[in-house]
Amino acid sequence: MKNSDYLLIGAGLFNATICYLIKQKNPNASITIVEKRNHIAGNIYTEEIENINVHKYGAHIFHTSNKKVWQFVNNITEFNRFTNSPVANFKGEIYNLPFNMNTFSKMWNISTPKEARDIIDSQKKTISSEPKNLEEQAISLVGYDIYNKLIKGYTEKQWGRDCKDLPAFIIKRLPVRYTYDNNYFNDLYQGIPIGGYTKLVEKMIEGADIVLNTDYLKSKDEFNAKHIVYTGPIDEYFDCKLGKLEYRSLHFENELLDIDNYQGVAVMNFTERDIPYTRIIEHKHFENSNSSKTYITKEYPREFEQGMEPYYPVNNDKNQKLYEEYKKLADSEHVIFGGRLGEYKYYDMDKVIESAFNLFESKFNE
Repeated sequence: MKNSDYLLIGAGLFNATICYLIKQKNPNASITIVEKRNHIAGNIYTEEIENINVHKYGAHIFHTSNKKVWQFVNNITEFNRFTNSPVANFKGEIYNLPFNMNTFSKMWNISTPKEARDIIDSQKKTISSEPKNLEEQAISLVGYDIYNKLIKGYTEKQWGRDCKDLPAFIIKRLPVRYTYDNNYFNDLYQGIPIGGYTKLVEKMIEGADIVLNTDYLKSKDEFNAKHIVYTGPIDEYFDCKLGKLEYRSLHFENELLDIDNYQGVAVMNFTERDIPYTRIIEHKHFENSNSSKTYITKEYPREFEQGMEPYYPVNNDKNQKLYEEYKKLADSEHVIFGGRLGEYKYYDMDKVIESAFNLFESKFNE
């Protein structure tokens, strides 16, 4: 049996943050990290291919308005100044995202914010004050034209359901800017670690004992620790005895192309329903790689099945109630549950770090 002061299950960003904070406070603490995959860094894992840092599990752009979080990651490694400015492709028509004056000018051949507001307001009026589904919610926010071209097909591919069959709360708001600003995020800080996310995580877990290719749930008896943090699916930890939580998954198709530039942007969304993938990622544009080749990834949403990676929790009322029942079980365990899967919550990267900060302060900062 392997004994440690701290046992961290999962080598993703949450436990990497916990590991780093523990080492900063107590450099002599023994930490073991057990990871089911054959690599560290979880879904932010990057792999260098042809001098291009490839995001193996989809595009990850770090953004935050939390200065403490931004300073934390920048103290560990240097970040570039990447600004996320994706575009949407609808039947070959290219529109800027988020919805802004460049989008409206292309769609309606107009040039002023007043013209855009008037068109959107006129299209919104047909929806009642209480939208009954996602389609009505989206139209009530941005009107018919934007919904039909840039939201409907993409969303139906993403969730595998007609927008009329999806709850309104999935789209609580949609970013609409009446300025010519293509910066997708409103946060104060954004960028990507130079050299990729894997290097960031390597530095965060330096000094820990890393055990890869190991399913902790099948090998619990091999490990022992005073403190255990588990970041896998909370329902699987309890052998799904109360029922299975629902997720959406993704499938990736990758191509190394013998050209230096495929689409001219890091992320292009395909909003037409008949195209099966939701977006194409061209990885070299994240860090301005000077490679003579390019590497692209097509992203296909999937219904989650056992053996797939659970990417997105389906946070409807049914699943939330089931999670709360699992949380009651978790509260009685000698294990701390954290992260996207442990807390059954979709997290941006900065929120993962914030959650790890909070856990460390409440449990380990003694």
